[in-house]
Amino acid sequence: MSKRLMVLAGAIAVLLAGPALAQTQAQGFPTKDVRLINGFSAGGTSDLMARLLAEQLSKQIGKQVMVDNKTGASGMIAAAEAAKAPPDGHTLLLASMAMMSVVPQMVKIAIDVDKDLTTIATVASVYNVLVVGKDTPYKSWRDIAAAAKAAPEKITCATVGSGSSQQLSCALFMALTGTKLTQIPYRGGAPAIVDLTAGRVDAMWGNLPEFMGHIRGGTLRALAYGANAQSPQLPDVPVMSKDGLKEFVIDNWFAIVGPGGMSPELVKRWNGEINKALASPELKQKFADNGLQIIGGSQADLDKQITSDRAKWGKVIRDFNIKPEH
Repeated sequence: MSKRLMVLAGAIAVLLAGPALAQTQAQGFPTKDVRLINGFSAGGTSDLMARLLAEQLSKQIGKQVMVDNKTGASGMIAAAEAAKAPPDGHTLLLASMAMMSVVPQMVKIAIDVDKDLTTIATVASVYNVLVVGKDTPYKSWRDIAAAAKAAPEKITCATVGSGSSQQLSCALFMALTGTKLTQIPYRGGAPAIVDLTAGRVDAMWGNLPEFMGHIRGGTLRALAYGANAQSPQLPDVPVMSKDGLKEFVIDNWFAIVGPGGMSPELVKRWNGEINKALASPELKQKFADNGLQIIGGSQADLDKQITSDRAKWGKVIRDFNIKPEH
C-alpha cells in the first residue's frame, strides 16, 4: 500500500509542478534559434512577410528566427511539417487564411488544423489584385470576361493551389461572370509571375505586394483591385466591388501558429513578441511600403477570424460550386 501511495504522491507532484514548469520554460525561452516555416516559394508575399517579421523578432528575442520554405499543396506541406514538430515554441508556421479556413473545406488533408496546430496571433492582411502581362490586349476585367466567353477555357489564370486566395479569386470571377478559365497552379506567387511576365499565362489574381515591383517596372499591368476600397498604392486602379462585381472582395490574412499542444505560457509569450514586433515603427513602415495591412491582436481574435472565414468561404464554395483545381 505504501508503494502505491508513493507512486500516487509522485504523480500528484508532477501534476502540481506542471504549470510552474511551463512558466519557467516560457521565461527562459528561447534556448536556441527558432524555425519559421513558410508554405510558399521565395519572392512571394508570404515569404516577404515572414522575412520582415523574422528580422524584427530576431532583434527582440536574442536568437535567430530563420525562415524555412516548404512549398506545395496550397501550403499544407508546410502545415504538416509544423504539426509534427515539438511544441516547445522553437518551431512556428506562417499560416494563410486559406490554410486555416478554406483548404480543409475543399480537399482532404493529412492533418487536423484545429488539433495539430496551435493558433498564436494574426500578423497582417493583403487584398488581391488582377494583373496581366504588359503585352496582353486586356485593359479591364471586362476584357478578360469577354475573351473567356468568346473562347471558353482558352484564357488561363495562375494560382498557387486549391483553396488559395488566388484560386478563390479566379473561381469566384468565373462564377460571377459566367465564364470558364483554365486554372494553372504554381508552388507560389514568384514562379507564377515569371510565366505571367513571359506571356505563358494570361492573368492572375494575387497578393498585391508580390506584384508591386513588376507593376511599377511596367512588366505587369494592374486591371482591378479585389477590395472594398481604393488601394493607396494603386489609386488609379478600379475596385472590382465598385466596378460591376459587388461580391468580389478577397481579403487574405496571414497568422503565426505553432505545433499542436503548445502551452498557454508559450502562446502568451509568442503573442506578446509578435504584437511588439508589429508595433515597431520600422516594421510598420516596411509593411506599409509593401501593401501589407497590420492586424495583430490576441489568440482569441485569430480564432474568431478563422471561424468567421470558414463560414464565409464555405458559403461561397457551396453557392458558386467552387471546385479544387484540376
